[in-house]
Amino acid sequence: MGTDQIFTASVIITMDETAPRATAVAVKADGTIAAVGDVDVCKKALPEATVVDLGDTALLPGFVESHSHPVLSGIMTQSPAYWIAPYVGYPRWSDVTDLFAKLQKEQPAGQLLLFNGLDRLLHGCEAPDAKALDAFFPDRPVVVADNSGHAVYLNTASIKKLGWDAKPPADPVGGSFGRNADGSLNGIAYEIPAMMEAAMPLVGEVVKNPLASAAQWYSLMAGNGITSTSEMTFNDTLKPAFEAMASISNCPLRISLYHVSTDATCGEKFESKIPASMLTKKGIKLWADGSPWVGNVALTFPYLDTPATKAAGIKPGTPGIEVMNYSREQLDVILDTYAPQGWQMAFHVNGDAALDVVLDAYEAALTKFNLLGTDHRWRIEHLGAARTDQFARAATLGVYASMGPFQFQYWGDLLDGQVFDHEHGAPWCRVKDATDAGLRPSYHNDGSVTPPSPLANIKTCVTRTTNSGVERGPEQKVTLDEALRAQTIHAAFILGREQEIGSIEVGKFADFVQLSVDPYAVDPMHLSDGVSVLGTWLSGEKMDLEAFEKAAGVVDPTPHIHLATLPRKCC
Repeated sequence: MGTDQIFTASVIITMDETAPRATAVAVKADGTIAAVGDVDVCKKALPEATVVDLGDTALLPGFVESHSHPVLSGIMTQSPAYWIAPYVGYPRWSDVTDLFAKLQKEQPAGQLLLFNGLDRLLHGCEAPDAKALDAFFPDRPVVVADNSGHAVYLNTASIKKLGWDAKPPADPVGGSFGRNADGSLNGIAYEIPAMMEAAMPLVGEVVKNPLASAAQWYSLMAGNGITSTSEMTFNDTLKPAFEAMASISNCPLRISLYHVSTDATCGEKFESKIPASMLTKKGIKLWADGSPWVGNVALTFPYLDTPATKAAGIKPGTPGIEVMNYSREQLDVILDTYAPQGWQMAFHVNGDAALDVVLDAYEAALTKFNLLGTDHRWRIEHLGAARTDQFARAATLGVYASMGPFQFQYWGDLLDGQVFDHEHGAPWCRVKDATDAGLRPSYHNDGSVTPPSPLANIKTCVTRTTNSGVERGPEQKVTLDEALRAQTIHAAFILGREQEIGSIEVGKFADFVQLSVDPYAVDPMHLSDGVSVLGTWLSGEKMDLEAFEKAAGVVDPTPHIHLATLPRKCC
């Protein structure tokens, strides 16, 4: 237990509509908020409290990331893996190949190397098959994971290490291996079943302490102001890792779990010695379609035939619902099984054609089980191509939206005119339509697809500018207040945790983010580069991220080493 404290700052932005601003907040020793207002009000509530003056800064409720994958993101992007995404220092394919050459020269001969974040659209490269990778790594095994989470690339040395040069494996159900004309493998594994076969025996050779890698991602999230997040691909093999992380002093994140529907135990109650305030199970996760960047999103409009789509290997034309991961009948079976159990359902869905099917299935199940009009809070995720009418329909069903403005931020210049026509590409990620429909949209970065950056999400949605600074789809701009709510109280709401977190109100946990300046006083174009995160608090305790990472690094990795061999499934 801590001590009673009163935090003061030049401004406290509460996200409580009844009292949006204050200058002091009183926090009880148990980590909950006792009063909000000025110093006098707070001293009346906690007369013996220690006053902590945060100076000329702004205090907000900790940011909430409604959709993420914190453990696996750490394993696949943090040291000893190499994160080669365009927005973390490798904007061009030549930057990636320069790193390849450097590591080939400097790393011990034969040492396996793991890379993650290849993006064929943004890097402007073709899929690097074994022949292409052999040019950089003729003798050492390498694994390169596609940023989309839908492909893995191997060189010949990796194929030989797996013993697949002499006897190539058959394609697993739900996945496939690229093959040469003679039937030998070309070094590309598509979709999770094949990716798992290819990566499982190799990644574990690189990542010796998965918890240390995960802790780096936890710290990255907290360093960007996030105090609560989710795991959207939870299965039972991840449980010990999340429990171990939550047990480490200074663990900076509260975690809400969404169990993948493909796991036979997804409907079972979650039991843990970890307090539910730190680790709790909320729902079940499904994937309706795939990723816009690899061409398997179910759409009613076409991918264009352009140099960008050619380089990414995307087939021009309208995909339709044929690319969906489930038939409508399969969806009905899943929803019929788990809806009566009271779980919150969450659907990855990017394409508008896929969303039509999902909303049809949702409506049928909600009607069948008398859930219409109840507070079920079923979710839809990402929604890049969602139409205005679909948000209105979702609202009538009581369905809420967790949206991915990162898609527009990083890929918007390509979406508008190079991947899709202007009519569909410019308004990609219609956050204004979702807001106006009453969906209380929350924003996310879907780590490790993009880095966790709530301030960048907020800036993107307020200005409708891409990373290049170009404004696209200006009719989808939202206000700063709407964007801040999406990263705080609305995100807490979609996680079903708005009574605990998301705003600075009496009775809630004292989870805070300290910003260098009041975001309302900043030019919206500089919300991400003119505002700094100075610290985060969980239950009134400032998080020491360096101590947290150090502790995670000395935890015995033996019970968790299997995590390094799990398939990475994003989105």
